[in-house]
Amino acid sequence: MRGALPVGGGAGGDGSVQERSERTRRRLVHAAAEMFHRNGYASATLGEIAGAAGVTKGALYFHFASKDELAEAVQQRGYTLLHEEVRALRESGASPLQALIDITHWLARALFEDPAVPASFRITKECGAGPRGPVGAQSVVVDFHAAWISVVCTLLRLARDAGELPAADREWEGAEALVAAVACGIEVMSGTGMPYRELQRKVAALWARLLPGLVEAGSVRRYRARAPGGTAGGPGSGGAAEFLGAGREEAGGGAGGGAVRER
Repeated sequence: MRGALPVGGGAGGDGSVQERSERTRRRLVHAAAEMFHRNGYASATLGEIAGAAGVTKGALYFHFASKDELAEAVQQRGYTLLHEEVRALRESGASPLQALIDITHWLARALFEDPAVPASFRITKECGAGPRGPVGAQSVVVDFHAAWISVVCTLLRLARDAGELPAADREWEGAEALVAAVACGIEVMSGTGMPYRELQRKVAALWARLLPGLVEAGSVRRYRARAPGGTAGGPGSGGAAEFLGAGREEAGGGAGGGAVRER
């Protein structure tokens, strides 16, 4: 059965087999995200993805039956990253409007830091949000554009309900459309090859323009338009590195078994 672990844990025990299997799966998702982002869903091949992950195609098929399943796993990774960040911002005590500003800066960073995020956008654009199989088949693609817009509009409405947007409340539909368009434009600008630090500055400049039209004049200074920590530095690989884990990974083929390669 696909997804079942091989019997016997070898020298490392069953726990080590499970951990190696999970690391291999994460590496496959990461490699698939890089290939989908770089080459597109249609052009990316399972052989290329397996090679980028450092495993055989047999090991890939142990975890994923098809490219569709890999695409679903990549988009689920992007969706999880987005909603974990929203939850962290809300739990930090940031107001809804500041959380909205900060989630746009997070997107600018994540588009460079973790390939699952830009890949999720690209898969949605190339494949749509519906099923890619027979009529009535279950959808395997998250509509990442819709997920992103939903987050933006939800935070904006929470800010309105909290009384943060008295200026925008007078012409709500236009304000919501403008903020949503700006939020979607971040992904578009990143796709032009714009360096991260330039994109970060542009997002801050956009908020510096938007805030006076959303809040009362005396309240603008309550909000930080810049990314948390300012503009110094660039995106790191912390999120992707944490996702991939460290140590050894399963590199063999067959039904999930095979050699173990040191990283």
